[in-house]
Amino acid sequence: MTATRMPSTARSAGWFPVARAAEVGTTPVPVGAGGRSWVVVRLRPGAEVSAFPARCPHRLVPLAAATVVEGRLQCPYHGWRFDGDGRCVDVPSLGPDGAAPPRADLAVPWAVEERHGWVWLAPERTAVGLPPAPSAAPVPEPAPVPAPPAGPVLGNLHPALEHAWHPVALSRELRPGGWLQVRLLGRTWTLSRTAAGMTADPPAWGVRERLGVVWLAPAEPRGADLAVPEDGDRRFVRGWLPPARSAGPAATLADALLDVAHLPFVHADGGEPEVAGGTVTAEPGGFTVERTGDGRRVTSVFRAPFQLRQRSDLDDGSSRTLLVLLQPEDADSTRVHACVLLAAPPGAPLPGPDDVAAAVAAEGRAHDEDLDLQAQLESPGLPLDLRAELHVRADAAGVALRRALADLAAGR
Repeated sequence: MTATRMPSTARSAGWFPVARAAEVGTTPVPVGAGGRSWVVVRLRPGAEVSAFPARCPHRLVPLAAATVVEGRLQCPYHGWRFDGDGRCVDVPSLGPDGAAPPRADLAVPWAVEERHGWVWLAPERTAVGLPPAPSAAPVPEPAPVPAPPAGPVLGNLHPALEHAWHPVALSRELRPGGWLQVRLLGRTWTLSRTAAGMTADPPAWGVRERLGVVWLAPAEPRGADLAVPEDGDRRFVRGWLPPARSAGPAATLADALLDVAHLPFVHADGGEPEVAGGTVTAEPGGFTVERTGDGRRVTSVFRAPFQLRQRSDLDDGSSRTLLVLLQPEDADSTRVHACVLLAAPPGAPLPGPDDVAAAVAAEGRAHDEDLDLQAQLESPGLPLDLRAELHVRADAAGVALRRALADLAAGR
């Protein structure tokens, strides 16, 4: 097999048995060879085995969650496809005439062989042309956890998050005279509501209510609040989704919520694969992204660390806003507070309970699909170095997010 060469190290020289040949089909199997993580898979039933690095270069998604589509390995997040030699042959967000950037190709091992009932990998060029016949049953190397992103990341326990307002409960969850325990930044806080106001134990810089949510700032906050003009507009009717949890960092979930290119591959009704990056405007504490098309104008406003408002204004005059506030509980847990706000066209009656219930249910299904994907990412946090991932023009909002959170991490 022709393959991209990899850096030479003594540890990865030679042939490594990685899996029984009979156990490798068209579902990727995570394996280890030479201290590195790989996946092995057959790109068609009964075809030879191909091997790939463990992560997609675009958003570092583990390729163990990939699928085989038309003889290619397809990443589950954005649908990037790779042939048996690791070449990226399709980036759907670029459209049918778009060319994948050179860095999109995967650095596959030097050789893959099926011999003696086993699949063998040679990560690097080796002087031994074929795997040796084993004198006993081979013992495969355990598949290591895929390597973390290069450079700094922003996870749920990053020290900079101390200096921010965080949503910790819906206002209705903390009743007068009552108390509530919440998790934030790896610690447990007890909130109390008395006639004198709200308090937190251990003491915090501040506790407040805003937008129907209780907020806590462990230390003096920096940045700007997210403006939600719909909150005081009588034309809008709101419905809260039941709070949910994401098994991963808040920053990676925020990235997914801002991302348009993943919609056709993660959501059943996600639309067309080709997308434009939109117009991004940097603002104090965050940014705004504007997109138009399909009879609507979509405006996404982000404020660090994890506040997002997405408003869709349709040509008939109706509007639909999704407010998402993320609570970084622990390194691997994020609580999601989300609200839908609906406005009917001018002159029409306000949206009724059935309209709100349908919108809440639809957003709930979409959130469940995003949370299922987050559970597969195995990410310690969002990479802040833009060189750690590969970006294309559809990633304009994601690039803006990384820059905003890098500013937060740097105390700017």
